[in-house]
Amino acid sequence: MHILVPNLGSTSLKYQILDMPGERVLASGRFERVTDYRSAIGDIRSGDTSVDAVAFKSVHAGPHYRGTFVIDDGVEAAMREFLLAAPVHNAIYLTAIDAFREAMPGVPLVGAFETEFHRTMPDFARWYGVPSDWRTQFGIERYGFHGASHEFMSGRVPEFLGRAKEDLRVISCHLGGSSSVCAIEHGKSIDTTMGFSPQSGLENATRHGDLDVFAVLYMMDRNNWTTEEVRRQLARNSGLAGLSGIAGGDVRDISAAAQGGNHDAALALDVFTYQVRKTIGAYTAAMAGVDAIVFTGGIGENSAVLRSNCCRGLEHLGVELDAARNENGQGDRLLSSDKSRVKVLALAANEEVVVARRAYRALTAKP
Repeated sequence: MHILVPNLGSTSLKYQILDMPGERVLASGRFERVTDYRSAIGDIRSGDTSVDAVAFKSVHAGPHYRGTFVIDDGVEAAMREFLLAAPVHNAIYLTAIDAFREAMPGVPLVGAFETEFHRTMPDFARWYGVPSDWRTQFGIERYGFHGASHEFMSGRVPEFLGRAKEDLRVISCHLGGSSSVCAIEHGKSIDTTMGFSPQSGLENATRHGDLDVFAVLYMMDRNNWTTEEVRRQLARNSGLAGLSGIAGGDVRDISAAAQGGNHDAALALDVFTYQVRKTIGAYTAAMAGVDAIVFTGGIGENSAVLRSNCCRGLEHLGVELDAARNENGQGDRLLSSDKSRVKVLALAANEEVVVARRAYRALTAKP
């Protein structure tokens, strides 16, 4: 079965066509600065390769679609219902679903939702202290995201270390323009930093991260702001961009500014690495220990300085980086010293293969 997996960003589209279940990549490509997804989708080159299904790394469809599903009216309706919780992400995928349905009529479309991997979180880690009808009627709970990346790490870390996943407690740090940390015990997610929406948790490039909701209500009442105005500010002008004053919140730009003496840029990086470091400590406590910490994503794989700062002061947990390993080398590699009790790794995630695996299972499952 040939499964096309498009990975859609706010201005980018990359894709792979995989032969499943063998997981062989038949074709791939990338488009940058996308302004019209319909045109970009029409430009996808499959050569002589047929496409039997299209599988999306979908984001949010609430409590009833926390898994992988052939996309029908019910799935689309749920994505629209939770559009306000993930406005940028869901809008992009709803547009793409419509465009692929038009470009490839009759080809099954599958949504592999980012919330699926976090279904194993215990209730005490999922529930918020809100009125009960918020949970039961409106689905207000901690869902977690970046599920494809964290799921890939749940298998890749044991493979890299040559150990069974049932024997490992892993903290997966997906750090990039969008960032989250996940506690993975025996191959299953037990907690993660993102919650009801991708806004919460760590500071992201332009999204705020954890925030006292009463600060939002205070600003709305004081300035007579609409929910749409607040949503725009918290999604577009906050996070690392808001802290540093550097538009876009790209860590590369912020790091360059910090090195040039920009105090706000340096502070933004300190806030970010402090939150990662604090979360590693919290998740170590949640799992009664940690065997491996893995860094992935654009920042996690490529920034030796930020990895070092995220691990600084964690020696009491058994974490000891090897400076040479951390600062040199490429590809999947060990970063910790030989005497470090906790293994620290930098590994590339393959979210596309996770999505293709899920889609293949959904499409071949017996009724």
